[in-house]
Amino acid sequence: MTLLQVMAADNAADVRVRTTDDTVIAAELAAHGIAFERWPALEEAAATSSDDLLAHYADRVAELNASGRYKHIDIARIHPDDANPEWPAIAKGAREKFLNEHRHAEDEVRYFAAGRGCFYLHLGDEVLAVVCEGGDLLSVPAGTLHWFDMGTRPDFIAIRFFEEEDGWIGDFTGDRISEGFPTLDELLTAS
Repeated sequence: MTLLQVMAADNAADVRVRTTDDTVIAAELAAHGIAFERWPALEEAAATSSDDLLAHYADRVAELNASGRYKHIDIARIHPDDANPEWPAIAKGAREKFLNEHRHAEDEVRYFAAGRGCFYLHLGDEVLAVVCEGGDLLSVPAGTLHWFDMGTRPDFIAIRFFEEEDGWIGDFTGDRISEGFPTLDELLTAS
């Protein structure tokens, strides 16, 4: 389920909005200059090669990139692999990489073809947790303070859009704000 939970930046227990309504989510995010939309999800995305996924979404990708702004478009995949004894360490390392507050010099645009992840957007006196799932497109404006949680068992496929090849590099703030907010797993189990 796509979910938006808005919390006070100084008190995560102060939940101001919690909704799974796509219309409300899009309006709330648009009020902050953040684009959110839904594309039809491909049921077999996990079994589809990256090249075939990009081909499947070619028209939508071309529409989003009509200006030619995004020079690098690729796919990030991470799936549980219980047969690999190194999987828990791989998953932990991937997750911890983006759990601290940071910003980017360009927009962070992601289309979730499958699975889920949560963007936490630190916007002034609020933190907006946006749980994205298959079919969700989110565009976080350059300079927006945020962090990302892929959960304790990461499992997603995302099309990533970059203006520059190194656009994914994070400028970490050193603020430990993320430690005071519910994780992706906690958001999904909260009532």
